[in-house]
Amino acid sequence: MNDLTIKDIEEVIKKIENEEDERLKQLKLDPRKGVQKLIAQWIREKEKEQAELDSFNNMMLYEKQIWKQGFIKIAGIDEVGRGPLAGPVVAAAVILPKDFYAAGLNDSKKLTEKKREELYKIIQLQAISIGIGIIDAKEIDSINIYQASIKAMLHAISKLHESPDYLLIDAVPLHTPFPSESIIKGDSKSISIAAASVIAKVTRDEIMKQYALDYPGYGFEHNMGYGTKEHLEGLAEHGPTPIHRRSFSPVKDYD
Repeated sequence: MNDLTIKDIEEVIKKIENEEDERLKQLKLDPRKGVQKLIAQWIREKEKEQAELDSFNNMMLYEKQIWKQGFIKIAGIDEVGRGPLAGPVVAAAVILPKDFYAAGLNDSKKLTEKKREELYKIIQLQAISIGIGIIDAKEIDSINIYQASIKAMLHAISKLHESPDYLLIDAVPLHTPFPSESIIKGDSKSISIAAASVIAKVTRDEIMKQYALDYPGYGFEHNMGYGTKEHLEGLAEHGPTPIHRRSFSPVKDYD
């Protein structure tokens, strides 16, 4: 392949799938620095792909064990938004097909906004069913954030258009008609719960970005309702909005 230009080789190497490919073996003999740089880049990309596949498979262990028991439609359940001073708590329930794969899927808190949005689209496209539950600030104040989180999760399950036969839940035990397992830090241990965390997080972020237009001056589009310096300064200057949780400190100090 010495007669090929670096640009030609760049196209060739994109088509190589594994290290046993004869084309790769020939390219490794090419002394040109540009060629060796492309090979090194290819190796790094393949190592990343393998690491993502290994991580995904590790996060499928709960699902695989449950499928072996004869259950088919496993719903992962997670919620986001317990800690903010403003906005709703949002939960999602997601049933994934057995052949689902999305590289890099993990606890939504560990992902960049760009990666979350990319995975959100993949999950929306491939999921068997998705349900979302939203509990607003007024109800959070009325029943407390823990009960609101549970209620959001139960709402999310009820919104599934396909009935699950097993639930995997992040941390919180739920009383439902379905067999279930509650997993501490489940959003980083179960692919179904991780998918639910991504759906819930992106959904809530979009809600808060809309609220930022309705209630400027608090930085909701950046802080998503959490108590950042910008948010607290806005609270001190403008006071609480209708979406603030008035049972939370320091919001209640402004009433």
